[in-house]
Amino acid sequence: MRQDPLGSPGPLPRLAAEVRAARPSLGPVRLVAVDGHAGSGKTTFAGRLAEALGGAPVLHLDDLATHEEPFAWTARLREQVLAPLSRGEQAHYRPYDWHRRAFGPPRPLPAAPVVVLEGVGAGRRAVRPVLARLLWMEVDARTAHGRGRERDGAEQAAFWRGWVPAERRHFASDPSRPFADTLVRPGTREPALLSGPGREAAKPRCRDRG
Repeated sequence: MRQDPLGSPGPLPRLAAEVRAARPSLGPVRLVAVDGHAGSGKTTFAGRLAEALGGAPVLHLDDLATHEEPFAWTARLREQVLAPLSRGEQAHYRPYDWHRRAFGPPRPLPAAPVVVLEGVGAGRRAVRPVLARLLWMEVDARTAHGRGRERDGAEQAAFWRGWVPAERRHFASDPSRPFADTLVRPGTREPALLSGPGREAAKPRCRDRG
């Protein structure tokens, strides 16, 4: 286990321990969402968190979205993934092929103790009731989109022209950040993990003793 300079576990091992200690949120599964703007580092962070969790399975929402329906994947998620996991059964979802523009053959997703769900909108209101934790990548939209465009190159320029306003509309009507338990600030070596607005809002307020 990686240690910080004072000898205590680093932020990812601490987060992994917190997640393992959480109550199951979907049948026997602790479903953890990693949300944020496109290009904010969700996929990389989700992979590192899954590794810290001992190899937890990761579901990428890009596998459920399509060109025509970038955010209308809720029914597919519920039917193909959430319903079987809630029964403690292995799920099977059909990943979307972005080159062929068609869904592929079913892919298994085990009902592991922890399953990581990553993608834009992973913390939307339709999913939050079954989440054990909601993590938000604390990278502003302009910076994240710039990184995404640089990563994807000129061949995806048309996609980004359509994506940016679609993402803006989604978060305007169904924001995730206000409900996040943890804010993740990517770092060159280790991410900084901060208490999120959702956790602060859940704290009991002290009674006025005056």
